[in-house]
Amino acid sequence: MEVTIERMDAEELFSYRWHPYAMDPKVDYTREPATLVEFRLAETAEGTVLKVIESGFDRLPPGRRDEAFRMNYRGWTSQLKNIERHVAS
Repeated sequence: MEVTIERMDAEELFSYRWHPYAMDPKVDYTREPATLVEFRLAETAEGTVLKVIESGFDRLPPGRRDEAFRMNYRGWTSQLKNIERHVAS
């Protein structure tokens, strides 16, 4: 997995670009657009809220778009549960 850090604002934002579900070693994914993943923290009256947003799937090649989105959705669901368990411990 290769990522390019887009932006870091301490305690507010961390974002990077990557090629989601780039699994076939025979394919050069660097030729296609990357998605943007953003982790945003915001203070609220109840505590800190984490928002994770991944955008840019609409720019992926049609033959990869649906599968990349589906696999990332499943992956983010698992990762957010991991973060929740970590914060609660």
